[in-house]
Amino acid sequence: MGGDTGSAGVVRTRQVTVAEPPRRLRLECGDELGPITLAYETYGTLSEQRDNAILVCHALSGDAHVAGFHRKTDKRAGWWDMLIGPGKALDTDKYFVIGTNVLGGCNGSTGPASVDPATGRPHGTTLPMITIADMVNAQALLLDHLGIAKLLCVIGGSMGGMQVLQWTVSHPERVHLAVPLACAARQPTQAIAFNEVGRQAIMADPHWRGGDYYGRKRPTKGLAVARMVGHITYLSDEAMQEKFGRRLRDIHEYSFSFSADFEVESYLRHQGLSFTDRFDANSYLYITRAIDYFDIAKGGRSLADALRDVQARFLVMGFSSDWLHPPYQLKEIASALRATHKHVSYYEVDSHYGHDAFLLEREKMEGVIAAFLASGARTFTFSGGEG
Repeated sequence: MGGDTGSAGVVRTRQVTVAEPPRRLRLECGDELGPITLAYETYGTLSEQRDNAILVCHALSGDAHVAGFHRKTDKRAGWWDMLIGPGKALDTDKYFVIGTNVLGGCNGSTGPASVDPATGRPHGTTLPMITIADMVNAQALLLDHLGIAKLLCVIGGSMGGMQVLQWTVSHPERVHLAVPLACAARQPTQAIAFNEVGRQAIMADPHWRGGDYYGRKRPTKGLAVARMVGHITYLSDEAMQEKFGRRLRDIHEYSFSFSADFEVESYLRHQGLSFTDRFDANSYLYITRAIDYFDIAKGGRSLADALRDVQARFLVMGFSSDWLHPPYQLKEIASALRATHKHVSYYEVDSHYGHDAFLLEREKMEGVIAAFLASGARTFTFSGGEG
Protein backbone atom coordinates (compact mmCIF):
# COMPACT_ATOMS: atom_id res chain seq x y z
CA MET A 1 0.00 0.00 0.00
CA GLY A 2 2.53 2.54 -1.21
CA GLY A 3 4.98 1.60 1.59
CA ASP A 4 4.35 4.91 3.36
CA THR A 5 4.30 4.56 7.14
CA GLY A 6 2.49 7.90 7.31
CA SER A 7 -0.40 6.72 5.18
CA ALA A 8 -3.95 7.61 6.12
CA GLY A 9 -4.75 3.96 5.34
CA VAL A 10 -7.74 2.52 3.55
CA VAL A 11 -10.62 4.96 3.28
CA ARG A 12 -13.95 4.99 1.52
CA THR A 13 -15.91 7.69 -0.23
CA ARG A 14 -19.24 8.54 1.34
CA GLN A 15 -22.17 10.50 -0.03
CA VAL A 16 -24.68 12.75 1.66
CA THR A 17 -27.82 14.41 0.31
CA VAL A 18 -28.33 18.07 1.23
CA ALA A 19 -30.56 20.94 0.07
CA GLU A 20 -33.59 18.69 -0.18
CA PRO A 21 -36.80 20.44 -1.29
CA PRO A 22 -38.23 22.71 -0.18
CA ARG A 23 -34.86 23.91 1.23
CA ARG A 24 -33.00 24.01 -2.05
CA LEU A 25 -29.67 25.78 -2.39
CA ARG A 26 -30.01 29.27 -3.83
CA LEU A 27 -27.32 29.70 -6.50
CA GLU A 28 -25.57 32.90 -7.49
CA CYS A 29 -27.17 32.72 -10.94
CA GLY A 30 -30.59 33.06 -9.26
CA ASP A 31 -31.73 29.46 -9.72
CA GLU A 32 -32.32 26.97 -6.95
CA LEU A 33 -30.84 23.47 -6.88
CA GLY A 34 -31.79 20.49 -4.78
CA PRO A 35 -31.54 17.80 -3.73
CA ILE A 36 -27.75 17.87 -3.97
CA THR A 37 -25.46 14.90 -3.49
CA LEU A 38 -21.95 15.54 -2.16
CA ALA A 39 -19.17 12.95 -2.13
CA TYR A 40 -16.71 13.23 0.73
CA GLU A 41 -14.00 11.39 2.63
CA THR A 42 -12.74 11.85 6.18
CA TYR A 43 -9.43 11.00 7.82
CA GLY A 44 -8.62 10.98 11.53
CA THR A 45 -11.09 11.47 14.38
CA LEU A 46 -13.27 14.46 15.14
CA SER A 47 -12.54 15.64 18.68
CA GLU A 48 -15.25 15.78 21.33
CA GLN A 49 -15.03 19.57 21.20
CA ARG A 50 -15.31 19.42 17.37
CA ASP A 51 -12.43 21.85 17.12
CA ASN A 52 -9.91 19.95 14.98
CA ALA A 53 -11.63 19.83 11.57
CA ILE A 54 -9.69 20.77 8.43
CA LEU A 55 -11.42 21.08 5.07
CA VAL A 56 -9.23 20.38 2.02
CA CYS A 57 -10.50 22.00 -1.20
CA HIS A 58 -9.46 20.52 -4.53
CA ALA A 59 -8.37 22.02 -7.84
CA LEU A 60 -10.05 21.68 -11.23
CA SER A 61 -9.47 17.97 -11.82
CA GLY A 62 -9.39 16.85 -8.17
CA ASP A 63 -11.94 14.99 -6.10
CA ALA A 64 -12.79 13.92 -2.56
CA HIS A 65 -10.00 11.33 -2.42
CA VAL A 66 -7.24 13.48 -0.97
CA ALA A 67 -5.28 10.84 0.94
CA GLY A 68 -4.92 7.15 1.66
CA PHE A 69 -6.10 4.29 -0.55
CA HIS A 70 -9.47 2.87 -1.50
CA ARG A 71 -8.07 -0.68 -1.52
CA LYS A 72 -4.98 -2.27 0.02
CA THR A 73 -3.81 -3.19 -3.47
CA ASP A 74 -3.97 0.40 -4.80
CA LYS A 75 -0.64 1.74 -5.99
CA ARG A 76 -1.73 5.36 -6.22
CA ALA A 77 -2.81 7.30 -3.15
CA GLY A 78 -5.11 10.32 -2.87
CA TRP A 79 -4.00 13.44 -4.70
CA TRP A 80 -2.53 15.23 -1.61
CA ASP A 81 -1.39 12.15 0.28
CA MET A 82 2.07 13.69 0.64
CA LEU A 83 0.69 16.14 3.22
CA ILE A 84 -2.12 14.16 4.89
CA GLY A 85 -1.65 11.28 7.31
CA PRO A 86 -0.06 10.40 10.66
CA GLY A 87 2.94 12.64 11.30
CA LYS A 88 2.46 14.70 8.14
CA ALA A 89 1.57 18.39 7.86
CA LEU A 90 -2.13 17.63 8.16
CA ASP A 91 -1.54 15.09 10.90
CA THR A 92 -4.50 12.71 11.10
CA ASP A 93 -3.44 11.73 14.64
CA LYS A 94 -4.32 15.33 15.60
CA TYR A 95 -6.75 16.62 13.01
CA PHE A 96 -10.01 15.51 11.41
CA VAL A 97 -9.44 16.06 7.69
CA ILE A 98 -12.32 16.32 5.22
CA GLY A 99 -12.09 16.09 1.44
CA THR A 100 -15.11 16.64 -0.77
CA ASN A 101 -15.89 16.68 -4.48
CA VAL A 102 -17.21 20.08 -5.56
CA LEU A 103 -20.73 20.80 -6.70
CA GLY A 104 -20.61 20.54 -10.50
CA GLY A 105 -18.01 17.79 -10.38
CA CYS A 106 -18.13 14.27 -11.75
CA ASN A 107 -16.76 12.13 -8.95
CA GLY A 108 -19.78 11.51 -6.79
CA SER A 109 -21.19 15.01 -6.30
CA THR A 110 -24.11 16.51 -8.20
CA GLY A 111 -22.95 17.67 -11.61
CA PRO A 112 -23.94 17.60 -15.28
CA ALA A 113 -23.73 13.78 -15.44
CA SER A 114 -26.03 13.35 -12.43
CA VAL A 115 -29.63 12.35 -12.97
CA ASP A 116 -32.12 15.19 -12.75
CA PRO A 117 -34.97 13.92 -10.50
CA ALA A 118 -37.45 15.97 -12.51
CA THR A 119 -36.68 14.24 -15.80
CA GLY A 120 -34.96 10.98 -14.91
CA ARG A 121 -32.16 11.90 -17.33
CA PRO A 122 -28.70 13.41 -16.79
CA HIS A 123 -28.73 17.18 -16.28
CA GLY A 124 -26.23 17.86 -19.06
CA THR A 125 -26.14 21.55 -19.81
CA THR A 126 -29.57 22.10 -18.25
CA LEU A 127 -27.77 22.20 -14.91
CA PRO A 128 -27.69 25.83 -13.72
CA MET A 129 -24.32 27.58 -13.83
CA ILE A 130 -22.25 26.96 -10.70
CA THR A 131 -19.84 29.41 -9.05
CA ILE A 132 -17.09 29.04 -6.48
CA ALA A 133 -19.45 30.58 -3.92
CA ASP A 134 -22.05 27.91 -4.73
CA MET A 135 -19.44 25.19 -4.20
CA VAL A 136 -18.55 26.67 -0.82
CA ASN A 137 -22.17 27.04 0.26
CA ALA A 138 -22.76 23.38 -0.60
CA GLN A 139 -19.70 22.45 1.49
CA ALA A 140 -21.17 24.42 4.38
CA LEU A 141 -24.23 22.17 4.21
CA LEU A 142 -21.93 19.15 4.40
CA LEU A 143 -20.32 20.58 7.54
CA ASP A 144 -23.80 21.08 9.02
CA HIS A 145 -24.47 17.39 8.34
CA LEU A 146 -21.21 16.45 10.08
CA GLY A 147 -22.04 18.67 13.05
CA ILE A 148 -19.05 20.98 12.56
CA ALA A 149 -19.87 24.58 13.41
CA LYS A 150 -16.40 26.00 12.81
CA LEU A 151 -13.35 24.78 10.91
CA LEU A 152 -9.94 24.85 12.45
CA CYS A 153 -8.64 25.37 8.92
CA VAL A 154 -9.63 25.43 5.28
CA ILE A 155 -6.80 24.78 2.83
CA GLY A 156 -6.38 24.26 -0.91
CA GLY A 157 -4.41 25.14 -4.01
CA SER A 158 -5.38 26.61 -7.39
CA MET A 159 -9.20 26.45 -7.60
CA GLY A 160 -8.97 25.04 -4.08
CA GLY A 161 -7.29 28.27 -2.99
CA MET A 162 -10.14 30.24 -4.51
CA GLN A 163 -12.56 28.19 -2.42
CA VAL A 164 -10.47 28.99 0.67
CA LEU A 165 -10.79 32.72 0.00
CA GLN A 166 -14.51 32.37 -0.66
CA TRP A 167 -14.97 30.48 2.62
CA THR A 168 -13.43 33.35 4.60
CA VAL A 169 -15.74 35.87 2.92
CA SER A 170 -18.99 33.89 2.71
CA HIS A 171 -18.72 32.23 6.13
CA PRO A 172 -16.18 34.28 8.11
CA GLU A 173 -17.42 33.05 11.49
CA ARG A 174 -16.83 29.41 10.50
CA VAL A 175 -13.11 29.61 9.64
CA HIS A 176 -10.23 30.00 12.10
CA LEU A 177 -7.26 29.39 9.77
CA ALA A 178 -7.03 29.81 6.00
CA VAL A 179 -4.28 28.55 3.70
CA PRO A 180 -4.76 29.55 0.05
CA LEU A 181 -2.00 28.27 -2.23
CA ALA A 182 -1.16 29.00 -5.89
CA CYS A 183 -4.31 31.02 -6.59
CA ALA A 184 -5.56 34.55 -7.18
CA ALA A 185 -8.22 36.80 -5.72
CA ARG A 186 -9.77 36.97 -9.18
CA GLN A 187 -9.26 34.82 -12.23
CA PRO A 188 -6.71 36.66 -14.42
CA THR A 189 -7.40 37.37 -18.08
CA GLN A 190 -4.73 35.05 -19.45
CA ALA A 191 -6.10 32.14 -17.44
CA ILE A 192 -9.62 32.87 -18.71
CA ALA A 193 -8.23 32.77 -22.24
CA PHE A 194 -6.67 29.32 -21.75
CA ASN A 195 -9.90 27.99 -20.24
CA GLU A 196 -11.90 29.31 -23.17
CA VAL A 197 -9.67 27.46 -25.64
CA GLY A 198 -10.33 24.28 -23.69
CA ARG A 199 -14.08 24.83 -23.65
CA GLN A 200 -14.15 25.55 -27.37
CA ALA A 201 -12.22 22.34 -28.05
CA ILE A 202 -14.89 20.36 -26.19
CA MET A 203 -17.83 22.13 -27.81
CA ALA A 204 -16.26 21.72 -31.27
CA ASP A 205 -16.15 17.95 -30.84
CA PRO A 206 -19.06 16.56 -32.92
CA HIS A 207 -19.85 14.11 -30.14
CA TRP A 208 -20.54 16.89 -27.62
CA ARG A 209 -24.09 17.34 -29.01
CA GLY A 210 -24.78 20.45 -26.95
CA GLY A 211 -23.92 18.52 -23.81
CA ASP A 212 -26.46 15.75 -24.47
CA TYR A 213 -24.04 12.88 -25.10
CA TYR A 214 -24.76 10.60 -22.14
CA GLY A 215 -25.40 7.05 -23.27
CA ARG A 216 -23.69 7.86 -26.57
CA LYS A 217 -20.14 8.32 -27.77
CA ARG A 218 -18.46 10.92 -25.56
CA PRO A 219 -16.53 14.00 -26.77
CA THR A 220 -13.21 12.48 -25.76
CA LYS A 221 -11.10 14.17 -28.43
CA GLY A 222 -12.26 17.65 -27.43
CA LEU A 223 -11.79 16.93 -23.72
CA ALA A 224 -8.31 15.53 -24.37
CA VAL A 225 -7.26 18.72 -26.18
CA ALA A 226 -8.72 20.82 -23.35
CA ARG A 227 -6.67 18.88 -20.84
CA MET A 228 -3.53 19.24 -22.97
CA VAL A 229 -3.94 23.02 -23.07
CA GLY A 230 -4.59 23.20 -19.35
CA HIS A 231 -1.67 20.94 -18.51
CA ILE A 232 0.77 23.22 -20.30
CA THR A 233 -0.19 26.01 -17.87
CA TYR A 234 0.58 23.79 -14.89
CA LEU A 235 4.25 23.37 -15.83
CA SER A 236 7.06 25.89 -15.99
CA ASP A 237 9.38 26.43 -18.94
CA GLU A 238 12.27 25.17 -16.81
CA ALA A 239 10.40 22.03 -15.78
CA MET A 240 9.42 21.24 -19.36
CA GLN A 241 12.96 21.81 -20.56
CA GLU A 242 14.35 19.54 -17.85
CA LYS A 243 11.72 16.84 -18.29
CA PHE A 244 11.57 16.78 -22.11
CA GLY A 245 13.84 19.28 -23.82
CA ARG A 246 13.68 18.70 -27.57
CA ARG A 247 14.21 14.97 -27.16
CA LEU A 248 12.67 12.74 -29.80
CA ARG A 249 10.54 9.75 -28.90
CA ASP A 250 11.84 6.36 -30.03
CA ILE A 251 13.24 7.80 -33.25
CA HIS A 252 16.58 9.25 -34.34
CA GLU A 253 15.29 11.59 -37.02
CA TYR A 254 12.11 13.51 -37.70
CA SER A 255 9.30 11.38 -39.13
CA PHE A 256 8.18 14.24 -41.39
CA SER A 257 4.59 13.50 -40.36
CA PHE A 258 2.13 14.67 -37.70
CA SER A 259 2.87 11.79 -35.37
CA ALA A 260 4.31 12.48 -31.90
CA ASP A 261 7.99 12.93 -32.75
CA PHE A 262 8.87 14.84 -29.56
CA GLU A 263 8.63 13.42 -26.06
CA VAL A 264 6.62 16.45 -24.94
CA GLU A 265 4.03 15.74 -27.65
CA SER A 266 3.70 12.13 -26.53
CA TYR A 267 3.39 13.20 -22.90
CA LEU A 268 0.63 15.71 -23.61
CA ARG A 269 -1.30 13.23 -25.74
CA HIS A 270 -1.08 10.65 -22.97
CA GLN A 271 -2.20 13.18 -20.35
CA GLY A 272 -5.14 14.22 -22.50
CA LEU A 273 -6.37 10.71 -23.31
CA SER A 274 -5.95 9.35 -19.77
CA PHE A 275 -7.92 12.31 -18.43
CA THR A 276 -10.94 11.34 -20.53
CA ASP A 277 -11.17 8.04 -18.66
CA ARG A 278 -11.89 9.77 -15.35
CA PHE A 279 -13.50 13.11 -16.10
CA ASP A 280 -16.72 14.33 -17.67
CA ALA A 281 -16.50 16.91 -20.45
CA ASN A 282 -19.52 18.88 -19.23
CA SER A 283 -18.03 19.08 -15.73
CA TYR A 284 -14.90 20.53 -17.32
CA LEU A 285 -17.06 23.22 -18.94
CA TYR A 286 -18.92 24.02 -15.73
CA ILE A 287 -15.91 24.06 -13.43
CA THR A 288 -13.71 26.17 -15.70
CA ARG A 289 -16.57 28.63 -16.08
CA ALA A 290 -16.91 28.79 -12.28
CA ILE A 291 -13.18 29.51 -12.03
CA ASP A 292 -13.39 32.24 -14.66
CA TYR A 293 -16.30 33.93 -12.87
CA PHE A 294 -14.35 34.01 -9.61
CA ASP A 295 -13.63 37.50 -8.31
CA ILE A 296 -13.65 37.88 -4.55
CA ALA A 297 -13.89 41.66 -4.96
CA LYS A 298 -16.64 41.70 -7.56
CA GLY A 299 -18.88 44.73 -7.84
CA GLY A 300 -16.06 47.22 -8.18
CA ARG A 301 -14.84 46.93 -4.59
CA SER A 302 -11.21 47.00 -3.67
CA LEU A 303 -9.67 43.73 -2.55
CA ALA A 304 -9.11 45.20 0.90
CA ASP A 305 -12.81 46.06 1.16
CA ALA A 306 -13.77 42.55 0.07
CA LEU A 307 -11.60 41.02 2.79
CA ARG A 308 -12.41 43.56 5.51
CA ASP A 309 -14.78 41.31 7.46
CA VAL A 310 -12.79 38.07 7.34
CA GLN A 311 -11.92 36.64 10.74
CA ALA A 312 -9.44 33.93 9.82
CA ARG A 313 -5.68 33.95 10.28
CA PHE A 314 -3.97 33.46 6.94
CA LEU A 315 -0.96 31.64 5.55
CA VAL A 316 -0.75 32.69 1.90
CA MET A 317 1.63 30.57 -0.17
CA GLY A 318 3.00 31.28 -3.65
CA PHE A 319 5.43 29.37 -5.87
CA SER A 320 8.32 31.07 -7.63
CA SER A 321 7.92 29.55 -11.11
CA ASP A 322 4.11 29.49 -11.23
CA TRP A 323 3.08 31.50 -14.29
CA LEU A 324 -0.61 30.58 -14.14
CA HIS A 325 -0.91 32.32 -10.77
CA PRO A 326 2.42 34.09 -10.27
CA PRO A 327 3.60 35.06 -6.78
CA TYR A 328 2.53 38.69 -7.24
CA GLN A 329 -1.10 37.54 -7.24
CA LEU A 330 -0.62 35.87 -3.85
CA LYS A 331 1.27 38.90 -2.54
CA GLU A 332 -1.69 41.04 -3.59
CA ILE A 333 -3.93 38.96 -1.32
CA ALA A 334 -1.50 39.24 1.59
CA SER A 335 -1.16 43.00 1.11
CA ALA A 336 -4.93 43.50 1.10
CA LEU A 337 -5.23 41.50 4.32
CA ARG A 338 -2.48 43.56 5.96
CA ALA A 339 -4.22 46.76 4.86
CA THR A 340 -7.18 45.77 7.04
CA HIS A 341 -4.92 44.62 9.92
CA LYS A 342 -5.57 40.91 9.54
CA HIS A 343 -3.25 38.22 10.84
CA VAL A 344 -1.41 37.09 7.70
CA SER A 345 1.88 35.46 6.75
CA TYR A 346 3.18 35.16 3.20
CA TYR A 347 5.52 32.35 2.23
CA GLU A 348 7.02 31.77 -1.21
CA VAL A 349 8.28 28.34 -2.19
CA ASP A 350 11.33 28.37 -4.44
CA SER A 351 10.47 25.73 -7.03
CA HIS A 352 10.99 25.06 -10.72
CA TYR A 353 7.86 22.90 -11.02
CA GLY A 354 5.49 25.74 -11.95
CA HIS A 355 1.85 25.79 -10.89
CA ASP A 356 1.90 22.07 -10.04
CA ALA A 357 4.48 22.74 -7.30
CA PHE A 358 1.75 22.75 -4.64
CA LEU A 359 1.19 19.08 -5.50
CA LEU A 360 4.88 18.17 -5.47
CA GLU A 361 7.01 20.21 -3.06
CA ARG A 362 6.32 18.28 0.15
CA GLU A 363 9.63 19.04 1.86
CA LYS A 364 9.38 22.78 1.22
CA MET A 365 5.75 23.09 2.31
CA GLU A 366 5.25 20.60 5.12
CA GLY A 367 7.09 22.31 7.97
CA VAL A 368 5.58 25.71 7.25
CA ILE A 369 2.02 24.39 7.08
CA ALA A 370 2.45 22.15 10.13
CA ALA A 371 3.78 25.03 12.24
CA PHE A 372 0.94 27.32 11.13
CA LEU A 373 -1.67 24.71 12.06
CA ALA A 374 -0.07 23.98 15.43
CA SER A 375 0.13 27.67 16.30
CA GLY A 376 -3.43 28.30 15.14
CA ALA A 377 -4.81 25.33 17.06
CA ARG A 378 -3.63 26.91 20.30
CA THR A 379 -5.71 30.03 19.58
CA PHE A 380 -8.86 28.27 18.38
CA THR A 381 -12.09 29.34 20.07
CA PHE A 382 -15.75 29.12 19.21
CA SER A 383 -17.73 32.35 19.15
CA GLY A 384 -21.36 33.24 19.42
CA GLY A 385 -22.18 30.20 21.53
CA GLU A 386 -21.22 27.72 18.79
CA GLY A 387 -19.78 24.34 19.72
